[in-house]
Amino acid sequence: MTTSAIDRFRQHLSELPEIDTDAAMAAATRDAVLTKPAGSLGRLEEIAVWLSGWQGQHPPSYIHPQVIVFAGNHGICDQGVSAFPQEVTHQMVANFNSGGAAINQLAKAFDASFSVHALDLDRPTEDFTRGPAMTEEDCAAALQLGWDSVATATDILVVGEMGIGNTTVAAALAAALFGGGGSNWAGPGTGVSTEGVQRKAKVIDQGLVRHADILDDPFKILQHLGGREIAAMAGAILSARFKKIPVLLDGFVVCAAAAILHKSNNAALDHCLAGHVSGEPGHAILLQHLEKEPLLMLKMRLGEGSGAALALGIVQGALATHNGMASFADAGVSSGTASE
Repeated sequence: MTTSAIDRFRQHLSELPEIDTDAAMAAATRDAVLTKPAGSLGRLEEIAVWLSGWQGQHPPSYIHPQVIVFAGNHGICDQGVSAFPQEVTHQMVANFNSGGAAINQLAKAFDASFSVHALDLDRPTEDFTRGPAMTEEDCAAALQLGWDSVATATDILVVGEMGIGNTTVAAALAAALFGGGGSNWAGPGTGVSTEGVQRKAKVIDQGLVRHADILDDPFKILQHLGGREIAAMAGAILSARFKKIPVLLDGFVVCAAAAILHKSNNAALDHCLAGHVSGEPGHAILLQHLEKEPLLMLKMRLGEGSGAALALGIVQGALATHNGMASFADAGVSSGTASE
């Protein structure tokens, strides 16, 4: 892998496939004749149209939902930014593989396939206060792994992450992309104290100063301040766009990965919805920058893709009503007398 591999991802962002307007219009046309007052199912109606448009088909389907978790370790942990040691990343990957994590249960509950990709856990990224977190080659390889992990048969995608220290990385990325300092973006993550949050903010500010000369380039920001699992998620989200797969975004770390794409092209996340807003303070701010309204607000902050996986149930509800309801004509109901 070379710098040209990253350049290919830059090129992809200038060639984004657009929504299938015919499929979206077919969904909107059907929604208009279902046995309900217009707009009475709220965002469920929008979801059905969104799914049709980005899947490029009507009716929309929920046959092959896919959940992918990416795991990485971070050199910034040497700065004491996490309440847990990096060995926990290894241990949680084993837990994912044995089916014991929360995300395993949610994927099973909503009939989604599940896989986990551990990215060089024994070789953490570099401490970004001292140099670039990744080489260009490592960053490109992680982007490509994420791209390749998305199955072409998937009809809706959830990506998640595991990586001790990665809320600090996500906060650094958010600050680099959208402005502000560490104090604007740092949060408790896995449960660090107020003093720990202040330490995270200081470390983020050091990283921003150290890499001030590349902060106008989203992919350089990813390379210098990010992590392998974050790059892989960005690659997977972009891959889904080219494979006609809509995406549900998870929490703060996933949205920081998505923000790399958004900052490169503000249409890059049109095929994505925010599954939830997490309890990490920076997530709500980040969603405002991404112009995404979350489907759920349950104060979750686990990561793993868990909030977005739970939102798969909302998607199932949208499809059940859109695809299964009778039209006014089919039911013999006057469109002027539907229940209110």
